[in-house]
Amino acid sequence: MDDAALVARYLEHVRVGKRLADRTVTLYTLDLQKLSENAKKAGVGLTQVHNAHVRRWVAQMHSGGRSGRGIALVLSGWRGFYAWLGREGFVASNPVVDVKAPKAPKPLPKALGVDDAVQLADYSEEEADPWLEARDAAIVELLYGCGLRVGELVGLDAQASSTARGWIDLQAGEAHVLGKGSKRRSVPVGTKALQALEAWLALRATGPHGGQPALFTGRHGTRLTAQSIWQRLKQRSLRAGLATPVHPHMLRHSFASHVLQSSQDLRAVQELLGHANIGTTQVYTRLDFQHLAKAYDAAHPRAHRKK
Repeated sequence: MDDAALVARYLEHVRVGKRLADRTVTLYTLDLQKLSENAKKAGVGLTQVHNAHVRRWVAQMHSGGRSGRGIALVLSGWRGFYAWLGREGFVASNPVVDVKAPKAPKPLPKALGVDDAVQLADYSEEEADPWLEARDAAIVELLYGCGLRVGELVGLDAQASSTARGWIDLQAGEAHVLGKGSKRRSVPVGTKALQALEAWLALRATGPHGGQPALFTGRHGTRLTAQSIWQRLKQRSLRAGLATPVHPHMLRHSFASHVLQSSQDLRAVQELLGHANIGTTQVYTRLDFQHLAKAYDAAHPRAHRKK
């Protein structure tokens, strides 16, 4: 059976036998066309392809600018094809089985500049419902001022108790939260956040919290969800005039980046964020360097090349 017939038979198998979606079959078709072209250029048939061929083609795709994720998807298609060839008795081994795509660089976390973060934290809407305004202002102050995860925020109760996942100690100025891996940590709460919390707690009692222990509740008296906070924060950031919608984790990134810029204390930032591994925290050193590099490029006379 020639290469074209093998490919056609396999595509029929995934379309009819595995009942894959038309879009998936189309992608498989394109991947196998590329495989056939590579094999033809190498002077071999599809059943004669070796591991070295596949590695060479991966290197060519990578040097040609294809992303690691894109290469991984192509390899997945090829791997499935050769697994089927093996089951049908056309090849003795799968030449793609131990070939991996190049690792894609991890994107830097998105953080606000100091001015934008302060603009959002200071924003207030005079015509808004005072109850909602006080609640949302306290949420922003805790996310940016303490670097909390949104899951930690929604788990906070208004008072400490044996069943509370987390709570705020106003007198001590601390937030006690339950983080990832059920690990507890205490985070200092700044003056602005304490003021916002006190304003919210004064109004919270007048709203429909229905005996809920939750620190942040909605209009129906139930604990706010992470999704609700995402939506409220997105709307608030746009009303505050920020160029991009803000989500809760962006404020956590902003907290970490700004504390690191000021203190240069990576270990302290690790403790504040509740990272088990300092390698997770080190991404903010890259973010800080990127900020410094942009400032250099914009301001230093030696940074500009002559045109």
